[in-house]
Amino acid sequence: MASVSKVSILDYFNIVFEGENGKIESNCKACGTRIQAKRSVTSNFVTHLKRKHQAMYDDFVKRKDMKREGYSSGSLHTFTTNGGNSRYSLPISTGVAAGGGGGGVGGIGSPDGGVGGGSGGAVTKFDRHDPRQVLISEAIAKMIVRDLQPVSIVDNQGFRELLQLLEPRYSPEPQHYIQSQLLPAYAYQAQLATRQALASAHALSLSLDVWRDVAGSASGYLGVTCHFLTSDWQMRSALLACLPLPGGTSGSRVLSDFDEVCHSHGVSGRAFRVVADPLLATTTVKPCCLPGFLVSPALANGQDEDDDEEVDNGHILEEGIRNGHGDGADEGEWEDSWEQGLGVCRIDCFSRSLEQCVREGLRSCPQLSSTLAKAACFYNYITSAVPAEKLSQVFDAPGMMVGGPGNIPHPVKDWAAQLKILRRLVDSVEFLEEMSGPGELALGSSERALLREVTDTLEPFTEAWDMVHGDRPADTQADRHVSISLAMPCVLGLRKHLSETSVAHCPTLLVGLSQAVERLLAPILEDPLYITATTLDPQFKLTWSSNPDWHRQVVIEELTKHSSSSSPLDPNTDLHPQSHTPPAPAPSPVSSLSRPCKLFSFIKQRPMTQAKSLEQELAVYLREEPTDEEALHYWRRKAIDFPQLAQMAKRAFTIPACGTVVERIFTTAGCCLRPERGRILPKNLETLIYLKANYRLLWT
Repeated sequence: MASVSKVSILDYFNIVFEGENGKIESNCKACGTRIQAKRSVTSNFVTHLKRKHQAMYDDFVKRKDMKREGYSSGSLHTFTTNGGNSRYSLPISTGVAAGGGGGGVGGIGSPDGGVGGGSGGAVTKFDRHDPRQVLISEAIAKMIVRDLQPVSIVDNQGFRELLQLLEPRYSPEPQHYIQSQLLPAYAYQAQLATRQALASAHALSLSLDVWRDVAGSASGYLGVTCHFLTSDWQMRSALLACLPLPGGTSGSRVLSDFDEVCHSHGVSGRAFRVVADPLLATTTVKPCCLPGFLVSPALANGQDEDDDEEVDNGHILEEGIRNGHGDGADEGEWEDSWEQGLGVCRIDCFSRSLEQCVREGLRSCPQLSSTLAKAACFYNYITSAVPAEKLSQVFDAPGMMVGGPGNIPHPVKDWAAQLKILRRLVDSVEFLEEMSGPGELALGSSERALLREVTDTLEPFTEAWDMVHGDRPADTQADRHVSISLAMPCVLGLRKHLSETSVAHCPTLLVGLSQAVERLLAPILEDPLYITATTLDPQFKLTWSSNPDWHRQVVIEELTKHSSSSSPLDPNTDLHPQSHTPPAPAPSPVSSLSRPCKLFSFIKQRPMTQAKSLEQELAVYLREEPTDEEALHYWRRKAIDFPQLAQMAKRAFTIPACGTVVERIFTTAGCCLRPERGRILPKNLETLIYLKANYRLLWT
């Protein structure tokens, strides 16, 4: 019989393989490290705990003497598989759980779902402060946050049985503990980390997102996100607050809450720009999709009406869906409050304006719906009838193949992703028809021509969307920031494309897109802020300009307005001009070795650098060739050469061109508040959204 100490150390490891002569392979329960040893020689396990997990090692040493006394007979209960091979071993405890939470747990298959001795024995439970107990509790909280799960999941019988199977010594935390203590504690830690990061930020802008949860509901949420630049020119974003909005909330009330959030985080008066769209305050904006193009067979057959309701498939929604606002006067009140409260520092989200252009263009061409619906049916048919290995030759990008009825990837509900599927479909239609065989779903020549015109017309819009949104990673916690410096080149490219495009089958689409671009995006071309931001982007400079002299003068005037020679916080551009200025950046470290005068007398004195004017800095900067170097990396390197331009670059590049992390989380959580689904209680959703948006800030 193995000694007690040899058995006790295996409690901290999962045995995954046991071979001849007592050889075993185990994974550390704390870090997963694979360790090989013999059951009779367990020093490798002890050494691993001592070197890597000191707290667990101390616990092992403390419990070893207790177990030696309690298990003097060395009795051991071994669980076996059907074949009789030993899987893992646990000592039989004669006392109650160490955590004080009760007695033993039953055997596998018992009503309690525990893992223990078949004769009613118990395992020693972790203490509340045991490192392993804390680690598992944190992992459960992280799962709830990342998946936006209801906290009540911890009380589900199946979940508790799974925990007992994986770690019998873990004492499940009750729902009220996670709800009222654990999650608020994590939120408090995130707030402290955010305030500390913002205290030393060199420049920052804010995004204000107002979200109405579901159609017909007056409640919603307010998200305030800060985009800031660190001392080493790293761009970061943090959600400052996610606040519930009760029904009937006015625009002035939202602005009051916004001001309170800014004051509490010490960013009042420091915001260079506030990205806020008044449209979102009064409507529930559905994702823009190609009209009639439903790529899920379940949606096409009407089997999932809830998901179908979330998507705007090109049907006209004149004013969106009102949420607690009875008439247009409310919308005007919101817009007036927006303009008066935020003033000239407010700026529209470029990606949202771009999507609105596509939405209006699609609505202007109602004849597209029937052809796109047929194309969707053809796509659904071939993805279900043709082997996946053959389809991969056409649809080789992630998310392009549904893979079964009702299994529609979320990005496919996006017009840009749908357009990519449609283009692959049109380019390879002969190949796909050959594999699937002739049928009524085959696309005719006129239908193919129409679809090709649609894809060709909208392709530059897709390119602009992808450029602004980056690679659109699935993990919404990833730090990803695209500045407004891309806006002007995108608008110029779209105008040029639309002016040179001619279509025969969908002329109204072209007209609708052109009108929307001129109304929503063309004003950017005259905006001094956008002109300056694009010019300060080293990949563009003034290469886009048709009148470089005039644009150079616009940039100089904008730089002069925000230069350090004037007030650091211009009341025309900041939210609260009476607030304190941000702390000055720390000076660069100087060599501690002084230069000996006589020893180094042969070295010529460095000439005194004469301060350059704004015009001189800009002229030297523009004479350099454009570069593909990332903008913030470039300005970090060139801040000494162009100090005045760098100060403006710090501010301009904090303004995001696309939606924030919290906006994407709002979209994900859109179906979570539906009463019939019962997935998440509103009382804790704001905390989960806050932690999910700040996940990397707290847990990396």
